[in-house]
Parts: sequence; C-alpha cells; structure tokens
Amino acid sequence: MKTTPFRVATAIILSAIGSVSADDENYVTCGSAIKLTHVESGGKFFLHSDERQLQSGSGQQLVTSVQDNRSPKGLWQIREGYGEKLCEAGTPVKCGQVIRLMHAETQVNLHTHGIKSPISNQHEVSGFGQGGDGDGGDDWKVVCPAGGYFSAGEEYWNRDKTVQFRSVATNRWLGSSSTVKFTEQNCGRGCPILNNLEVFGRNTNDSYSHWKVELGVFLSK
Repeated sequence: MKTTPFRVATAIILSAIGSVSADDENYVTCGSAIKLTHVESGGKFFLHSDERQLQSGSGQQLVTSVQDNRSPKGLWQIREGYGEKLCEAGTPVKCGQVIRLMHAETQVNLHTHGIKSPISNQHEVSGFGQGGDGDGGDDWKVVCPAGGYFSAGEEYWNRDKTVQFRSVATNRWLGSSSTVKFTEQNCGRGCPILNNLEVFGRNTNDSYSHWKVELGVFLSK
C-alpha cells in the first residue's frame, strides 16, 4: 500500500503520544493535530484544504470551510512560528504565542497575504510552502478569550474555549462566514467546492473570526 504524507504525519503524531497530566489535559499543545470548527456558522464547518489550487489571486492551494468533520483533510498540525525556536512536542501553546498551522495531508502551511479573496474581496487565505517550509505569511498569533472579550488574559490555549488567530504579517483575523459560500453563481456550474465557505483574512475583530477545537490528536510530555 502506498504511504501518503498524511499517514506518515499521523504515525509520527501517534507514536509521540504520552500520558496526559491533570494540569495539561485541557490545553492545545505543540505537535498536536487538530480540527478547527467555525463558531459563527454553527460549529458545522471545519477549516479544510486539499490539492486543489485557487483559480484566481495567488493560485496557491485552496483553503475553505467544509461541512465534514470526518475528513482527514481537516487536520492541521501545530508548529512553531517561522524562524522561531522549535516548540517541543507536547508543550502547551501560550496565548499570544506565534504558531504555524501545517496541513497534515499536503504539508502546506495556513497562509495569508494582501491578495484579495475570491468572493468577499477581503484578504486571501491559502495553503503555502512545501514540506512545512514557508515564510512569515504563515505566522498566526493565538488570541484567547478573557472575560467575554478576546485578549491575552489567559495563559494557555484551552481546547474547550473559543480562539482567534491573527496574522503576524497582515494583522488580519482568520475568518469565515455562513453567508459567504461558493455557489454556481460565483464558482460556476459543477463547482467542485459547492457550498464550501470562503476562508479569509478579516480586518474586523468580530464573531466571524471565532474558532474552536472540535477534534484532535493531542500530544503531551
């Protein structure tokens, strides 16, 4: 049987799993592979990518929100920021920490830049790089909730709580919307991503940029 990058990444992740302590069992950790659900769309759509390329803008790998919680194409591995010190597997991610989200199956990084997104004309979000390598456009700051408002009030990223991601390169928020989806009108007849939600870099800090860890393979020391 052919070994895919996803199988290799999953095998590495599973082999690194250790015992979970009472102190860190609720935290998201470096090296973990997670699925992120979009809160505003009812928690039914998951951050997703595959081998398809954007047909406009940068032409980089497509990233959307998909209503499928079983697809392995929704797994993202947490890594240290571009050019930063290695984040040891199993180390809890701090609020305010800069990370990269690497797509487990295709090994590209979640990326944004100033190119316009195809539907809403906000900033495009794509998959970029090769084998996990990329550039500073792959860096996202983890923003945790505190007191009902999003700030750096908590110490660590709690997997049970809502989270936001802010691009270090553009200061835009990772967002999606139940009202901004691919249809036959904007994507064409026989659109392969019909009813997927656009993922974009949003200028405004609001409910469209709220995400939550729904599933995952969590590493611990």
